Amino acid sequence: MDILSSAGASDLPLRLQHSGGCVETDINVTVLLVTEINPQSELFVQYVRDKLNCDVEAMGPKDNVPEDLETHFVVLLDADHVNEKDMHQWEECTAKEDSNMTMAAFNLGDENQALTLATTFRLQGVFYRRDSLALICKGIAKLINSELWMSRTLMTRLIKFYRRQQINAYRPSCGLTHRELEILRLLGTGASNTEIANQLFVSEHTVKSHLYNIFRKLKVKNRIQAMNWVRQNLGYTSSANNG
Repeated sequence: MDILSSAGASDLPLRLQHSGGCVETDINVTVLLVTEINPQSELFVQYVRDKLNCDVEAMGPKDNVPEDLETHFVVLLDADHVNEKDMHQWEECTAKEDSNMTMAAFNLGDENQALTLATTFRLQGVFYRRDSLALICKGIAKLINSELWMSRTLMTRLIKFYRRQQINAYRPSCGLTHRELEILRLLGTGASNTEIANQLFVSEHTVKSHLYNIFRKLKVKNRIQAMNWVRQNLGYTSSANNG
């Protein structure tokens, strides 16, 4: 992560003002940077902590997701170090009805990468490698206040994407049968083979057979790719009702 090198001398005196001081909220807030732990990330954590006057912590991609229900977590997923499988784990947490997490992607290369991630995961903010420390702190402050942090052009592209998605929902899907669509819907919620079998009153072997046919028809290689296809084409997300 090479964030500190993007800060010019003019960035250093920055202190975001809200209600006459630094970021102020009535709830406990922790900013979590999910990345590779190294001296560079630790310097970044300290910088944001000083500028926003709130709790900022770094944790590794494989660390356990925190379960403190009394704290609002603003999670920054470093795209350079957090793979899609780990992002799905965070996605499942933010999709819960009682979720206390706001998720954003960090260290993105360009808007195309941002669009891909924003249409796959429940992102409320995106940060690029080119962003200055001043801009990053401003964006984090917005996320703490439950506001979105995305450019207008990205928001416009997202709106167009979801409009196309609504149209596609009424079209036949790659020759999939009704049963295969049912299984895909459940797969999109993050359900396991056992959970899918229980909900459809079939055996796990039957579910595996259907998944084999689904993967072949969609030309995907694994569950993660299939889940991404579901979210991008059918609109199902992990907050969908499993019933």
